[in-house]
Amino acid sequence: MTRRRLLILLLLILSALQYRLWTGNGSWEQIVSLRREIAEQQQLNNNQRNRNERLVGEVRSLKHDLDSIGERARSDMGMIGEGETFYLIIEE
Repeated sequence: MTRRRLLILLLLILSALQYRLWTGNGSWEQIVSLRREIAEQQQLNNNQRNRNERLVGEVRSLKHDLDSIGERARSDMGMIGEGETFYLIIEE
């Protein structure tokens, strides 16, 4: 009789541990979810890092290269330099 009770008790403990393993705090599902979130965040960080590097390069170019300043003024503000001819192309 005691062996049977011991077996039932061990099965209950095993069931409780299995339940916690699959659904509780720190479960497999939660670990997989956190790993997915980490991968997404790392991708976002890489995208932001690349964007920052491009911006740093652009700032460096604007600080040291007068041609890039003129190009930026033409493209962003529509400025026309002295001796330049402006052509407006309208597409239908």
